[in-house]
Amino acid sequence: MVTKEEVLSALSTCQEPELHKDIVTLGMVQNLKVEGGKVSFDYVLTTPACPLKGIMQLEAEEAVKKVKGVTEVKIQMTANVRKDPGIANILGPGIRNVIAVGSGKGGVGKSTVACNLAVSLALEGARVGLMDADVYGPNQPQMMGIGNFEPTVSHDNKMEPPTAYGVKVMSMGFLMQPDQPVIWRGPMLHGAIKQFLQDVIWGELDYLVVDLPPGTGDVQISLCQSVPLSGAVIVTTPQSIAVSDVRKAVAMFKKLNVGLLGVIENMGEFVCPHCHKTSEIFSHGGAKALAEKNGIPFIGSVPLDPSICQTGETGKPISASQPDSIPAKAFRDLARKVAAQVSIRNATHKPLEIKMVKA
Repeated sequence: MVTKEEVLSALSTCQEPELHKDIVTLGMVQNLKVEGGKVSFDYVLTTPACPLKGIMQLEAEEAVKKVKGVTEVKIQMTANVRKDPGIANILGPGIRNVIAVGSGKGGVGKSTVACNLAVSLALEGARVGLMDADVYGPNQPQMMGIGNFEPTVSHDNKMEPPTAYGVKVMSMGFLMQPDQPVIWRGPMLHGAIKQFLQDVIWGELDYLVVDLPPGTGDVQISLCQSVPLSGAVIVTTPQSIAVSDVRKAVAMFKKLNVGLLGVIENMGEFVCPHCHKTSEIFSHGGAKALAEKNGIPFIGSVPLDPSICQTGETGKPISASQPDSIPAKAFRDLARKVAAQVSIRNATHKPLEIKMVKA
């Protein structure tokens, strides 16, 4: 007879590759059943976007098969995204993690990256929200194909966000005329960010992705001082002039005690659709060097591809509309790696104190 103790002993030889502890100790093996030689259990990952899901399942299956008497192994892969321990006190129980996507300058494709990261996480099975904090130039309504949405207010004065591609979205673009400029000073910006965080019916979210405006101004400081962020993703293009500005964003997040999840290089290599030759339009290696110098992960690169721009302009994010394309696969891979970094931080880092910065 096969016993549960024997199965658990076998599974304790399997390590979670990012957390470097065995999966039994981490509580990732649940609902274990042993019926004769048949073994079944739930393998509970820390994120549905786990980049090593298939390898981890195969390793666990092989470990159990080595137990004498086992004739069949059934593993149900599931996930329970851990909550950032500092968030509940401010945003309530629904939102588990807040990920900021920022850069030190405009024009690097930060909004495109934020949009496709959110959509990719949703495609992986996560519950995702996208908050467009670029108050001066909100682009997410157009990129997500919901530019005509008109928000409604519930009886308790909370706004119901629209859902597109499995992602709940909130943007200043829903609250203003298309050609109307936002001419606000710091206190008004702070109020808008606070409203987007607390007065929108986000519901249950594994990840709230926040698209920040370029630079290191009032909106970034307001967000970092309003909620403990799970971390920030830095977006840059390869050329040195962009990287030099992005360094300022890295320094800002460090000063505000925001953990850096990693650097994403946008508009990397260009692959000719006709001859398939690869060309480096910009200088090479700046993003990776930035990550290494600051001791943060280099998440990966997104190629320079006209279809990314085209799908964004038509409200059909490439991650969903062209899932088999090279850029879409790159975004899916980046989303998995970002989710993995969030899981690592939640498991290994203590909540950091929100640091106030005086004007």
